[in-house]
Amino acid sequence: MRRTLNLLLGLVLFGVIVAGGTAMWGYFIFTGPGPLAAPVNVVVPAGAGLRPIAAQLETAGVIRNPFVFIIAARLRNLHGSLKAGEYAFDPTVSQQAVLDKLVRHDTVVRRITIPEGLTSVEILTLLEEADGLVGVIEALPDEGALLPETYHFAYGDPRVDVLDRMEAEMKQALDELWRVRMEGLPFSSKEEALTLASIVEKETSVAGERPRIAAVFINRLQRKMRLQSDPTVVYALTGGRGPLGRELTRLDLKTDHPYNTYEYPGLPPGPISNPGRASIEAVLNPLITEELYFVADGTGGHAFAKTLEEHNRNVARWRRLQQRSDN
Repeated sequence: MRRTLNLLLGLVLFGVIVAGGTAMWGYFIFTGPGPLAAPVNVVVPAGAGLRPIAAQLETAGVIRNPFVFIIAARLRNLHGSLKAGEYAFDPTVSQQAVLDKLVRHDTVVRRITIPEGLTSVEILTLLEEADGLVGVIEALPDEGALLPETYHFAYGDPRVDVLDRMEAEMKQALDELWRVRMEGLPFSSKEEALTLASIVEKETSVAGERPRIAAVFINRLQRKMRLQSDPTVVYALTGGRGPLGRELTRLDLKTDHPYNTYEYPGLPPGPISNPGRASIEAVLNPLITEELYFVADGTGGHAFAKTLEEHNRNVARWRRLQQRSDN
């Protein structure tokens, strides 16, 4: 009897030791450095349960023992709190850190930058090519309705959601800047201001020139002069589908199209691009100047003039620079 009791006690003690050793082993596996050798991103699909997630993490090399991961998640009552999404894991990340990241929904933040001056067609192309966005955009947004900016998104976000944010940001920016506009501007609506801003955006890539370019166009509008903006002719020829791909010709400038501001007075029927906030602000608070003309100066900027005579000299200088570069 005593011998049997001693055997039972020995077995119990052995079991306790084994259980304790197993628990210690599992603890070190769970909290210690993991096997991952290089950074990796893992996309956890929507609806995935604990076991498939653990298996996916093992396949990706993030964890070595999925059994420990599963047990730890259940013991901590977190097995129902793991969220879908794209996760970035650093080398040697522990299972504990992995589990906490999935529970916090600490997903990768992706971004897409929309440059100023793109047409709506060109912006939709960027959205279609953006890795991580899903879904199809059915309708082309109005020209000028999207605010160029950097937008953040998560893997699996719908493209239309990002597009909606662009439209909301443009509306908010236009409303804010319209409220603090200069008095006496030659247009009476936010839509007209947006149209002129889209022309300013296409005329210069030099940030400091925008208020001055805007002033030239506003001065011309006030004097009932035609805007004579080359980018409006390009838009008339391409419909905003992309760059013209060549220099404008004299024949192009005679194109009979309402967007051709060489042939038609005033503003064109609508925007020719999606302008940035700075161009909208420049149009609503332009530089105070009497200048009526500008032409490229060969340095990436423009030479401005108050009179046609002065402008013609600037044009002649620009043509000489072009001839030198061609030779």
